[in-house]
Order: sequence, then C-alpha cells, then structure tokens
Amino acid sequence: MSIYKEYLQETEERKNQGLHPKPIDSAELLSQIIEQIKDTENEYRKDSLQLFIYNTLPGTTSAAGVKAEFLKEIILGYVAVEEITVDFAFELLSHMKGGPSIKVLLDFALGEDVSNAQKAADVLKTQVFLYEADTARLKDAYNNGNAIAKDILESYAKAEFFTKLPEVAEEIKIVTFVAGEGDISTDLLSPGNQAHSRSDRELHGKCMITPEAQEQIKALQAQHPDKSVMLVAEKGTMGVGSSRMSGVNNVALWTGKQASPYVPFVNIAPIVGGTNGISPIFLTTVDVTGGIGIDLKNWVKKVDENGEVVRNEKNEPVLEQVYSVETGTVLTINTKTKKLYNGDKELIDIAKALTPQKMEFIKAGGSYAIVFGKKIQTFAAKVLNIEAPAVFAPSKEISIEGQGLTAVEKIFNRNAVGVTPGKVLHAGSDVRVEVNIVGSQDTTGLMTAQELEAMAATVISPIVDGAYQSGCHTASVWDKKAQANIPKLMKFMNDFGLITARDPKDSYHSMTDVIHKVLNDITIDDWAIIIGGDSHTRMSKGVAFGADSGTVALALATGEASMPIPESVKVTFKGSMKEHMDFRDVVHATQLQMLQQFGGENVFQGRIIEVHIGTLLADQAFTFTDWTAEMKAKASICISENDTLIQSLEIAKSRIQIMIDKGMDNHNKVLQGLIDKANKRIAEIKSGEKPALTPDATAKYYAEVVIDLDIIEEPMIADPDVNNADVSKRYTHDTIRDLTYYGGDKKVDLGFVGSCMVHKDDLKIVSQMLKNLEKQTGKVEFKAPLVVAAPTYNIIDELKEEGDWEYLQKYSGFEFSDLLPKNTARTEYENIMYLERPGCNLCMGNQEKAAKGDTVMATSTRLFQGRVVEDRDGKKGESLLASTPVVVLSAILGRIPNIGEYKAAVEGINLTKFTPVTTK
Repeated sequence: MSIYKEYLQETEERKNQGLHPKPIDSAELLSQIIEQIKDTENEYRKDSLQLFIYNTLPGTTSAAGVKAEFLKEIILGYVAVEEITVDFAFELLSHMKGGPSIKVLLDFALGEDVSNAQKAADVLKTQVFLYEADTARLKDAYNNGNAIAKDILESYAKAEFFTKLPEVAEEIKIVTFVAGEGDISTDLLSPGNQAHSRSDRELHGKCMITPEAQEQIKALQAQHPDKSVMLVAEKGTMGVGSSRMSGVNNVALWTGKQASPYVPFVNIAPIVGGTNGISPIFLTTVDVTGGIGIDLKNWVKKVDENGEVVRNEKNEPVLEQVYSVETGTVLTINTKTKKLYNGDKELIDIAKALTPQKMEFIKAGGSYAIVFGKKIQTFAAKVLNIEAPAVFAPSKEISIEGQGLTAVEKIFNRNAVGVTPGKVLHAGSDVRVEVNIVGSQDTTGLMTAQELEAMAATVISPIVDGAYQSGCHTASVWDKKAQANIPKLMKFMNDFGLITARDPKDSYHSMTDVIHKVLNDITIDDWAIIIGGDSHTRMSKGVAFGADSGTVALALATGEASMPIPESVKVTFKGSMKEHMDFRDVVHATQLQMLQQFGGENVFQGRIIEVHIGTLLADQAFTFTDWTAEMKAKASICISENDTLIQSLEIAKSRIQIMIDKGMDNHNKVLQGLIDKANKRIAEIKSGEKPALTPDATAKYYAEVVIDLDIIEEPMIADPDVNNADVSKRYTHDTIRDLTYYGGDKKVDLGFVGSCMVHKDDLKIVSQMLKNLEKQTGKVEFKAPLVVAAPTYNIIDELKEEGDWEYLQKYSGFEFSDLLPKNTARTEYENIMYLERPGCNLCMGNQEKAAKGDTVMATSTRLFQGRVVEDRDGKKGESLLASTPVVVLSAILGRIPNIGEYKAAVEGINLTKFTPVTTK
C-alpha cells in the first residue's frame, strides 16, 4: 500500500472520530502528494492540492522542506500548477515561518531575476525566524553591494515586520464561560492521561474539560459571533499545577483564532480569567500565544464597619461578589483605558494584563515573534552600523538606590543581557537573561520538538551549559503510544544537541529517571537559571522556572528567556524538629503557617520563595523547592551554607560521572563540561573568591515568613477536602491537617511512595519501617497496596550497595524489569508492595492510576481531581499527600494511623532532619 493510501485509511478512521485529516509533517508523504498534483488526470489531485496548501506543517519539518522546494520550482516556471500562481507561491512561503522557506526566499532575493527578487524581499521583510546561516547570507550580500540585501536590512532595522502589523483593537468584546469553581488545574484543560495526543492538536482538543462544555462554548460562539469566549476560574486561580502549553493550545483551539489560514489547528489569542488571577507559569504560556490573562477580582474579602475582615466559623475570610461573571456575561476589554467594562460600567483596572510588552505580544500573535524580532533588528542595525530606532516598548528598569539585592535579583543581574550598562536592577524590572540549564520532559517533548520546527531551529544554542530530555513521564508503561512517540522524540532531541534518557543508537541503557532529579544534579552553579518543561522544575541550586513547551523550545534555540524580575518572600526557621517528624512535615507546615500568619492570603503566589535552608543537602532541600509549585510560587531559591553547597556539588559531580560512564555524553562533551564547571565553582567557594549565594542584608522582600518548628507536633497531610461544602475550597493544596484530625480510622485504599518529592533516604525509610514493624509484630502484612517508585536508577544502585533494596525485595510482590517492561497499565492492585520502574508513576496519572473512587495516601505533589485517582459513582477519589512514613504505615494498616501508632513505627528511624542555621 502506498504511503498516501495509508494516509487515506488513517483519514477515514479520523473521520469516524469527528476529526479532519492529520496535518502532514512527512517529506515522503508530501512528495507523493506533489506527484499527484503534477498529474492533472490523477483521481486524488483535488484533495492533494488541498492537503499541500492547507494541511502541511511549516518550519523545519521534512514536509516543509519539500513544500518550499516545490514552490520554488513553480516560481521558477519549472512546474506549472494552475491553482498556484507565482504570487500565491510567495504568499504560501510567507506563512511557512522559517527554515527551508527562508532559504528559498533568500535564493530569490539575492538572485538575478529582479521581479522575483523584489517579491521575495517583500516577503522576507515580514519574517523574523532567521538564524545564523540566514543572516550571514544577508550580511555577505550587503557587504558585496547587493541593493536588495540593503533594502531588507534597512526594513529589519526599522522593525517593519512589527510596525506594519495591524494595531490591537481598542475594544475586545468577550462573553464569559465559567469552566469551574475554585482553582482550575491545567489537568482540566489538558488531562495528563491524554498526554500521548498532545502533538495532534485537533485530537487533543477533544479532551478539554468535557464534551458538554465544548458544546456550550460552541453555543456561546454561535450566539455571540462577534465576541471571544473567555474561560473563567470562578472563586479561584486559572491554570494551577503546570504551564501545560497543550492546555493553552486547547483553549485557543476552542476560543481563539487561527494563526494562519494555511497552518491547521494552530490557534492564537485565547482569553482567560480567574477570580484570583492566572497561575504565573500558565500566564507565560498565554503570552506565548498572544492571549490575555485577567485577574478578575470579582470576589473580595468582606470587611466590617471597622475595616476588619469578616470570618466564618472555620476562621476563613468571608467573600462577597463585586460583580458577576456567570456564563454568558458580555464584557468589554478596552486596550486603551486598560479597563474591563460591563456595558458602560467600569469593573476593574486590568493594566497588568495589558502592559506595553503584553500588548506587543498580542499585536505580533505571540511572544516568540517579539523575541526573534528584537534579535533581527539588533543584527540589522549592527550590520548597517546605525543605532536601532526605539520601536519596541522599553524594558522597565527599576533601580532603587541604597537597596540591596535579594538572591533572585542577584541571579538576574548576573545573567541579564541588553540592559543599561552599570545599572543594578530590582524586582519588577523586565529582563532578558541567559539560561544555563534546560530540561524537556517526554509528555510535552513532542510539542517542544514541534515548536522548534515551527521556529526553524535545528541546533541547541551554544550558550546553554547543558540540556536534558527525560523519559520519566512515560516510564511506567511501555505501551504502543510510548513506543510510537518516545524513540522519535529521543532521536529529534539527540540530534538537536540534548543529553537524552534513551539513546537512539541503543548504545546505553534507557533511563527513566525523574527529570527534576536529573536537572537538580546537572545544575552545578547556585547562580544558574534553569528552564524546564514541567511546573516542578524547581532546583535546590540556582533559580528554576517551570515553563510551557514553547518557552523550553525558545530557551533551547536562543539560550535566553525573558521575564520580569519577580518579588521575593523570605522564609526562615526557628526552633527545632521533634524526633518523630520528617522534613516533609516541615514543608507542609510552612504552607499552613504562612496562611495563618497572613490571614489566609497566599503571599507566595507568583513570587520567589527565598528559603534559608542552608544545612540541607541538595537532595533533601529539593523536597521544599519542589513543593513550592503547589504553594503557587513562581520559583524558589535555597540559601545554602558554603560547606553544604560544596557537598551537594560533589554529589552532583559523581552522578554526572555515572551518566558519562554509561555513555550518555555527546560529541560536545556537555556532561564533562558540567563537571569542569562544578570543579571551578567548588574552588571559588573554598578560596573565598565567590562564596555561596546569599542576599544582601538590605534586600527588600514582599513579605517575611518565620516558620516555628517547635509547634509542629504531628505529621502534616495535604488534603483535597473533596466534600467541602464550598466547591472553591476543594482540590487546593492549602488544606493542611495534622494526623489526629483523622481519628485513626480513615480508610486508605492505596499508598504511593514515589515521584520527585522523595530521595534516597525516603526509600531507606521504607526499608527501616519494614524492619521496625517486623520486630514489633513478627511479620508485616499490607492491608492496602503500597506502590514504590524510586526517582532514579542511581538511588536503586546505592540501595543495593547498602542492603536496603534486598529488604524491599523481600516484601515486594512485584518488581519491575527493564527487559520486560509493562505494556499495559495496571488497573487492579493486590495488598502487596510493588517495586515500580524509576519515574513519575501514579503522580502523573497518564499511565498508571489508582482504582476509581480510592482514597490514596501519597508522597507525590498532585491532589487534583482525576489526576492520581478518578471518581466513581457514589464515591469521590481522593489523593492525600504526606511524608513517606505516614504513607507506608497507612498502607500497612489500611487506614490513617493515630499518633501513637505512628511514633511506635518510626522509633529509631533516621527520618529527614533539618536544623535551622543560627545567625553567626
């Protein structure tokens, strides 16, 4: 069967699913389609023309290369296609974004045919995705006196690719659709269990919210054809949990507008709102697509006549509605006054959603065009030896004399590019920064690859110190979807220049280590900036930002990221931990005590948590920084003692060396380069030349939080509170309860020790608890299943050397095998311990899941509805989050233990301890 016939067969199958033909990225398929176009008698010619014009992916896909060359043949007159004139061929090239299309356009612009040269030049003046090979051709032609090259460069220097775009409409009419009450997780917009389909945008769009919600959105659009639908998180924050580009893509697919008539299912300009705004990392993704994210503030804390906040019987602030955004409400965004209106009535100021920079993103159809446009303008001005005119909104530069710098301000100042020389910048400043480490994970990686192709990037930026492509999110089950997607992803990323978990040539053993753990090891500088395709990109060294797949692609391609310097909240500790407590309990208590200290206001949201935790090694400190995603912080920074940082760097070096020994380094010797940089950093610390990063004594913080360890008496549990009468209070990470609250009798159906929140000591705790309980009772029996997934293979190797793995094997009823990986997801569990493959496992919810309606006790980070466990008729699934010893004991007892049982079970066990740094 020909590849086209196979495509027709697939198209027929998609039609039965209510889908259009799949967008074409294959050179082989498009080549056959072109042959059918050339054959005027071919029965498939009409359909082939449609597919060629409207259904071929742009950028650097292999199909784009074939398309560009065929259009070149048409322009040159080598081939005549009645439906594609020369002018139309140039128009099609203009929508292909970059890569092969730019090469063809430069061939014409710098060629001898005057008419085609001018047409190509006119198209090139609208393009921004040019790379070094392209700009070098322009520069050489200009230096050789080429008039067209001069004309193009002068246009670039004036940034006409931006200035000649239509202005943003003064009024944008919207109609609301309330997607949910309370915090809306990106899982609602793009469920984790549908991760395999994210790169197939139309198919993936079918999973947004519910089919019923999709029909409601379509009905609103039919009723209000002149308005955009705004998705709303009523009484909550929109887009918590992760950046999830696929979530924004889905919102844009259903409510946005098509970016190009010749590129299928790539939509832009979504509009989203939340009573408490938009999650910071999700908002970055909205910017990528030229959308608008609004902090609605339509519910506020009620105050009495004395100005005091009114509280209910639970001591929670009582909210009152300022204005309604119920589904079907018609509102107006005014981009000039920066206000939101209902008719003539002004509701709120939305200037933060419409800053000069964000207005540029909206005008250009997304932030990438601005990033690349600025680079092109700078390049052109330099070649022409002129000063680039001020076209773009100037970066806000805030410098406060006499005010010291927080840790994040220091890192941003060190890594900033393009700022006023000698100027020290404080929070609120807009900064372009160089990125040191980049991480791509496997359920968003295919989208990152698509983004790289779309922006015509072919090789990693040389200024990136190291980048890693993981295989952890699809580690649990090697099913047909994983087999189809992951090898293709690994080859693309390996060719691009990343260190990859799987070797396309099969020279080294496939790794499924949790990405955050690997990034934490390969970050070898406390002054580094890290960008990763996951909300839990939160390192214990440097400052790390979880990002959408597009921002990851941008960091890989350019080595840069752009954002305002965030405000910081300082967190310090006093007192001492009780002997029976685990550091995970301190992490949860931090969130609880912060909310108590600030009357229920989450001062962490959208800010940097600067946590002074200097005596904990990187693995243990990561438990805190990892959880800051659930605290809704933008990122976290660990302030470490010199000696502790040196120890952490030595551990990192040893783990990077293991990767090298396995054969994972590439021809650029990236991993060896990281070891060399780590040695340099250690030498700087030891010599006193550059001690571990600390803030200035005169730094200014948004708030300061002091956590009292003395008052943490019991293990702390984050509870989804699934039956709270106030729907907006369910499935947040803010309900933190102690063990006694549950009375020692709440049934637990499954325990899970794993995800990025655990380190080697947690696995040792499992082993030690089994030994403890065996001594106390003679044997250990599980009354609920216990799933254990080590985060990395290194941990398993070390546990084997230290004798703990053997003890875990003794009690396990299942142990993973890399030689025989599971090819179907487990749906039923026995009351045994499962030793699963390193990776994310239950925390992701895209492969393994608990049984519907289960109550799960887990060490992981996610408690959102349907993530780890789905509901069943008559019973809500719930995922409670706790420390390793609580999870293990809950699985053994089949219920949450009481405090006496817990203390007896952990007696003598070396739990993760933390001693606050005392002021010297």
